[in-house]
Amino acid sequence: MRNKRNISIFCIVVLAIIVGIAFYFERDNSVPMPYADFYNHVKNGNVVSAEIGRDRVRFYLKGEQEKYSTDNPELDSFKEFLLLNGVEVSSEENIDEILVTVTDMIFNVIFFGIIIFGVYKLISYRKNTFKVIRDNKTKFSDVAGMEDLKREMLQAVDILKNPQKYAEKGIRPINGIMLEGSPGNGKTLFARALAGEAKVNFIATKATDFQSAIMSIGPAKIKALFRKARANKPCIIFIDEFDGIGEKRYFSGAGIDKENNRIITAMLNEMDGFTREEGVMVIAATNNYKALDEALVRPGRFDKKYTVPNPDYNTRIELINIYTRKKKLSQSVSIEKLAAQFDGLSCSQIETVLNEAAMVASGDGREDITENDIIEAIRRICNISTVRETRRTK
Repeated sequence: MRNKRNISIFCIVVLAIIVGIAFYFERDNSVPMPYADFYNHVKNGNVVSAEIGRDRVRFYLKGEQEKYSTDNPELDSFKEFLLLNGVEVSSEENIDEILVTVTDMIFNVIFFGIIIFGVYKLISYRKNTFKVIRDNKTKFSDVAGMEDLKREMLQAVDILKNPQKYAEKGIRPINGIMLEGSPGNGKTLFARALAGEAKVNFIATKATDFQSAIMSIGPAKIKALFRKARANKPCIIFIDEFDGIGEKRYFSGAGIDKENNRIITAMLNEMDGFTREEGVMVIAATNNYKALDEALVRPGRFDKKYTVPNPDYNTRIELINIYTRKKKLSQSVSIEKLAAQFDGLSCSQIETVLNEAAMVASGDGREDITENDIIEAIRRICNISTVRETRRTK
C-alpha cells in the first residue's frame, strides 16, 4: 500500500514538472513588431541580440530593456544576415525539445533505477536466502520417541563431521537421508534437533523456495543452496515437502514439467558431485515417497530411508508430558488413559487437541483441564469417527 502511494506521488510530481515547463515556455511577454521594421533595425545596427525560435524571433534594441518579437522568415540565409550586421544570435529551445529532454531524463532515471534495484535485490537474495542456522538450540530432548532413529542419525552425522576417521575403515559419508510419513509427526523438528544435537550448521528449506515464474531459476537456487552449504560445512541441508521438487520426470510434458526436470537434474549433479567429499548431508522429508523420481532417491544419493509413523503409546505419553508443561491437567485425568485415547493421532493433532482443551477450560473460567474439555476439543478438531472411537475407548 505504501509503495503504491509513493509511486502515485512520484507520477504527480513528474506531471507537475512537465506542465510547469510547458506553461513557462509557452508564455510570451514580448512586444510584437512587423518584420519590415525589424529588418530596418537590423540594417541600421539597432538590434543587439536575437533569439531564433521555431515561429518567432525575439530580440532586444540598443538602449532598451523591452523584449520584442517578430515573425521568423525561415530562410537559410537569415542567421547569416543577422551575424553580418553585428547581431548576437542564439537559438531558442522550443517546448517540444524541452519535453523530449525531460522525458529522456525521466526514462534514464527509471531505467538505471531498475538496474540498481535489481542488483540490490540480487545481492540481498544471495545474502539472505537459505539462512544458515549456526547456534541451534533444538535438541533430541525436544523430540518424543524415535530412540532407534536418533541413534542411527547421530552415527550418520558423526561420519559427516569426521570423514577421515571413517574413510580409514572404508566407510564413505552418507549423502542423503529420506524421512517419509504422514504430515504432523515432527520430521522437520527431528531434522533440526539432529543438527542441534550434533552441533553442525543447519539450512532449512522447503520445495516452494525453489519454485519461480522465471524458467531456470529453480536449478540456480539449488546450486546456490549447495554452494552455501559447502561454504559452511559440516552442514545439514533440510528440504521439506520434497515431493514438490522431486516428482518423477515427464520428458514430454509442458513447461512446468521441464522446469521440474531441470531442478531434479541440478539435485542429481550436486548430490553426485560434491556432498561425499565436502561435508554436506541432505535430509529430505516427504508425505508421498512413491511420487519421487527413482533416480533421485536411489542408494548413493539418499542412502537411508526412514518412516516417521504416528506416535506409539509410550511416545504419546512423552508427548502429553511435553505439551502440558505449561498447562494444568485435572487430577482426574490419567495421562496413560489419555495416551490410549489419542491412538491414531499425529503429534501435531495431539498438540492441537491439548491446546484446544486448554482454551475450552479457559472459556469456562477454569485453569484445570478436565476429561470433558479434552473430549470437546477432539470434537472440534478431529472428525466424528475419531470422537466416536475416543468415547468407545473411554
